[in-house]
Order: sequence, then structure tokens, then C-alpha cells
Amino acid sequence: MAKPTTEKVKVLFVCMGNICRSPAAEGVFIEYLRRSGYDELFHIDSAGTIGYHTGSLPDERMQEAAIRRGYRLESRARQVNKLDMENFDLVLAMDHNNLGDLQQLAGEARDHIRLLGSFLEQVASGNAAPPVPDPYYGGKDGFELVLDMIESACPALLDYCLAIRRHQTM
Repeated sequence: MAKPTTEKVKVLFVCMGNICRSPAAEGVFIEYLRRSGYDELFHIDSAGTIGYHTGSLPDERMQEAAIRRGYRLESRARQVNKLDMENFDLVLAMDHNNLGDLQQLAGEARDHIRLLGSFLEQVASGNAAPPVPDPYYGGKDGFELVLDMIESACPALLDYCLAIRRHQTM
């Protein structure tokens, strides 16, 4: 019999500045969890590999794209730190540069630090995990693509996180 636990599964999304991709992933996944009835089982956060935007709200263009889809992006930018590598059950980088920065911060490659793209459907067929491209310097289509990728990753990500939770309760 599994022991009951009040421990939440902790997921951290990370991009470079924490104003576009990672707060979008945070907001989309929080809403996905809420709609699925699992929101009370998780702690979701986001951070950036640089601290340039610390305290800032998400980029207005990303907020507008998210609002059109029914998501609210309310987090404030912060810089990822070494303790995050220990305190989060899953740390999801948006691209390979972010992944390298996180592995360096952790001191080594760690299984719980991976690309968000590894949860996309096409990756299951053996393709390499694609990066979530940074839309900051592009047009509005880039923000839509980011949201499309995040939404596509949510089902497999939830399944993975529920497996983490089952393991925690054993």
C-alpha cells in the first residue's frame, strides 16, 4: 500500500531571460493542470539563466498571445540558482544553450534536467528533442509557435509528472 504524501511534484521551466518561453510554459502548464484536476498536486515555477529581467512581468507580446488562448502569465522573472537544481523534481530547459547552462549550474548532466521538447509527441518516435525557439526578436508567429509547442508537450509532461508522484508515494 502506498503511503499518503502531501509532497507536491515541483517543476521548473527555464529559458534565458524568463520573460517569454518559461513564463508561458509555467502559465500554460498551470492551466492544463487546473483543467485536468491535478493542480493541487504540483508546484510550478519558471526562471531564467540570466538575471537581466529580474522582477519583470512576461513580455507583453507573449502575454497577449497567451491571453488569446485563455492563459494568464502572472509570474515575475527571476534567475535560476543552484538550489533550484536540488529542490525541483524536474527542470525543463527551453533550448540546448539553457540546458548546458543548467547542467553547468548543477555541476553535471542530471536526469531531472532536460529539454521541454523531449515531451513533444514526435520525440517518442526517436527523433531528437527540438528546442523551443526564442520568439523575442521575431514576429508574432514566433509567440504562437512557442505556445503550440508548450501545449503539445503538456499531456506527456503530465503523465511523466504523475509517474514522479507515484514514485514519491512508494
